[in-house]
Amino acid sequence: MQALDDWYRDHARELPWRAADRTPWGVLVSEVMLQQTPVHRVEPVWRAWLTRWPTPADLADADLAEVLRAWGRLGYPRRALRLHQAAGLIQDRHGGQVPDDETALLALPGVGGYTAAAVRAFAFGRRAVVLDTNVRRVLARALAGDALPPPHLVAAETATADALLPDDDAGAALTAAALMELGALVCTARGPRCEHCPLAQRCAWLAAGSPADTQAHRRRSQPWHGTDRQARGQVLAALRATHGPVLLADITWPDRAQLDRCVATLAHDGLVVHDPGTATVRLPSA
Repeated sequence: MQALDDWYRDHARELPWRAADRTPWGVLVSEVMLQQTPVHRVEPVWRAWLTRWPTPADLADADLAEVLRAWGRLGYPRRALRLHQAAGLIQDRHGGQVPDDETALLALPGVGGYTAAAVRAFAFGRRAVVLDTNVRRVLARALAGDALPPPHLVAAETATADALLPDDDAGAALTAAALMELGALVCTARGPRCEHCPLAQRCAWLAAGSPADTQAHRRRSQPWHGTDRQARGQVLAALRATHGPVLLADITWPDRAQLDRCVATLAHDGLVVHDPGTATVRLPSA
């Protein structure tokens, strides 16, 4: 994988969570924000967030309503709630320091297998199998000859990635970052730039003539307009714009029954406080 590592050293984007002065907390925040959200949307929010709350202790002490406002329109706001909760546990259980142990990381709210591996690799330079969508796509093409990986992660993918990584911590962390960057910049889902790929000469998919995706029927794009996700976002947008309760009647949405249902789910998730007596909703406090 030397060609891949060399390519990464020459072409890696200069992202703030990769800088020499990065902190494990900054890496954790970036990984949570980057879940299903592109880099160009995350970077300005990440910078503002780390300026405001540079340590877990700072975020743990913050009012939850302000945390949700600062999350803005990144989407999937439960991530902000879980990050706030994780900050509190890091402060209480780990002396304010992000742990480097996999078990301890997985015990944090909102941290799954991918995020734990990414933090271990990119914050602490440890050998960890980091499998995001980009890495899975690179491996599916280069090694299996498939246009795209299976719709859901399977054990064989983890085993393949593990076997591919160098044995040493530093080498494995570098290769993990390089695979991810290659998938983001070159081996993209649509319009891959194979002529610029350091793995082109060994890519099974390219050698097979770049066959089409055989599992397209199993992949479903997620709608947005008119969905509960959009309605929930409308509620949170209205609440971020004020510092007090908002009348449900003042929130613009065509389907009142759907709006009521979405407010109920937001309240269940801990993202809003709903007062049926006054027909108002507000952001929660810590």
